[in-house]
Amino acid sequence: MPGLKEVRIRIASVKSTQQITNAMKMVAASKFRKAQTAIIKLRPYAGKLREILQNITAGSDPSADNVYAQSRKQEKILLIIIASNRGLCGAFNSNVIKASCKLLVTDYQDQLAKGTVSLITIGRKATEFFRKRKYPVIESPDDLFDHLTFNNVAPLAEKLMKAYAAKEYDRIDLVYNQFKNAAVQRLVVEQFLPITQNAPAPAAPTSHVENDYIFEPPRKIMVQELIPKTLRIQLFKALLDSFASEQGARMTAMQKATDNAKDLLRDLNISYNKARQNAITNAILEIVSGAEALKG
Repeated sequence: MPGLKEVRIRIASVKSTQQITNAMKMVAASKFRKAQTAIIKLRPYAGKLREILQNITAGSDPSADNVYAQSRKQEKILLIIIASNRGLCGAFNSNVIKASCKLLVTDYQDQLAKGTVSLITIGRKATEFFRKRKYPVIESPDDLFDHLTFNNVAPLAEKLMKAYAAKEYDRIDLVYNQFKNAAVQRLVVEQFLPITQNAPAPAAPTSHVENDYIFEPPRKIMVQELIPKTLRIQLFKALLDSFASEQGARMTAMQKATDNAKDLLRDLNISYNKARQNAITNAILEIVSGAEALKG
């Protein structure tokens, strides 16, 4: 059984750790509420924007009107990996890293062997992992999470669109955690470019009359305006999703750590009381033994 001093030191250490994890949980909860509000407000707008784009391009070939919808042979691949700048958020970062490595090994194994795969890592945890292992990381805008606003994210989206239009890449994918709730994050591999259209809706009954709308300005101009705007919103939404997921994961992890510290303190206090009782018993036995010896 450990001594009293050792148990006291351990109890003090666990209490200090408990205070830190509880404080981190409160900070993460504050950031989580703001991030959750932001992503919940953005999702309807992003969804409606994509719905409008699909309605406009329905029945026509969007690739004829816009370079961002042109599908090419997938030789040059760009993978955008979105993680976090800080740890202590459970399996948040490891899930993104594992999914990215799996994607590189399974889907883009040939391109990786040819050296035609490039990575953009957003979040220091992903940057450190992939740079340390000599992956082809061309850019790491980790500071985006310090001031996550649409105006700060839009230049990166513009850069990606220009690179795709210049045929520097044939496909651009996003890998990130999509926010569901505070305790659940869904890992997503999403195609950023070229843009894709959903499958056409099933045929309507014969009694249904389809409307042929007249667009003003013309359809081609509307598509050219909407596609870049949709892509900017898509990248911003992915970053907001990841940020909200990170704060939810950290809040959950710190809550579990605080609860574990509480359980550990209870066990340590029991051990301390046992060690203290044992020391008192030994002291009493020594006193009694000494008194008996003096009588003899």
